[in-house]
Amino acid sequence: MYIAKPFEKRGELDQGILRFTWYSLVLVAKGYALAIVLGTPLGFLLGMSKTFTRGFDPIIQILRPVSPLAWLPLGLVLFQRSEPAAIFTIAICSMWPTVLNTAVGVRAIPQDYLNVAKVLRLSKWTMLWKILLPAALPYMFTGFRLSLGIAWLVIVAAEMLTGVPGVGGFLWQEYNSLIYEHIILCILTIGLVGFALDRLMSAIEQRLKWSAT
Repeated sequence: MYIAKPFEKRGELDQGILRFTWYSLVLVAKGYALAIVLGTPLGFLLGMSKTFTRGFDPIIQILRPVSPLAWLPLGLVLFQRSEPAAIFTIAICSMWPTVLNTAVGVRAIPQDYLNVAKVLRLSKWTMLWKILLPAALPYMFTGFRLSLGIAWLVIVAAEMLTGVPGVGGFLWQEYNSLIYEHIILCILTIGLVGFALDRLMSAIEQRLKWSAT
């Protein structure tokens, strides 16, 4: 039933597997977008400023290993609703690969590039778009791919804890009902969607590289 009619909605937690997957993907997209918006500028600041790195790197190293199981209750306290709490948890857990890889990419830019920018007296905005961003982009995309994988992992845990509709919520419901074939279905769905998301990011990265050459 869940596979034969994958988009059918019979009740809040009685829906087709692809409909559950869609709910999860929407939340992941929102949390992941927030992670990229926050993580990319933070990574550039870490890569460009040694003072900023000395001040904030210890904080990042403390927050980075915190489990989503710890962030979600804080999100529920702050936002009082499951959806924004899940988005907050996805963003805070998945942003760190983007932050760190962007910082590494900025630090790896050859000094000659920066010297040329100074000689040409490029504005900071021009230097960002013409030199820093293209040079750091391969590192950034590595961070984007890792962040997306973490975002997909976090949504499953968030849905299991909050019971909201989605692959994670459905998995937890079927575990409580001891319907093992549906548990296997959820595991396979999670794995296949994670693989598809990674392939999608890889295709986008290759397309950007091709466009840049």
